[in-house]
Amino acid sequence: HVQLVESGGGSVQAGGSLRLSCATHGYTAPSYPYFYMGWFRQATGKERERVACLHLELNKTNYPDSVKGRFTISRDAAKNTLYLQMNNLEPEDTAVYYCAAGRACRIPEIDAWGQGTQVTVS
Repeated sequence: HVQLVESGGGSVQAGGSLRLSCATHGYTAPSYPYFYMGWFRQATGKERERVACLHLELNKTNYPDSVKGRFTISRDAAKNTLYLQMNNLEPEDTAVYYCAAGRACRIPEIDAWGQGTQVTVS
């Protein structure tokens, strides 16, 4: 059973940076059904949205326009850990951030979620 454990959230001023980590336990990627890993976020009162996606075999990344150029997703295969480097943070980035793994970076096709880590930008 796959377990994803996030860390690295916290409070930061606008313009600052944070790096989130997601330790993966229970499998060695990539293997069905975990071909993608990504980061999602959910702000209070809003729907969960994808902020970064990584295809584990092709090592291709994808970002929405709202974070493109500011956020970078990466993975250390040796440590089985996924990262999200967030630079030039804005108050609008305040949310709970979730690590995810699945068949695609779309919520219905996510098969494993982390517990979430809070990011607050003031």
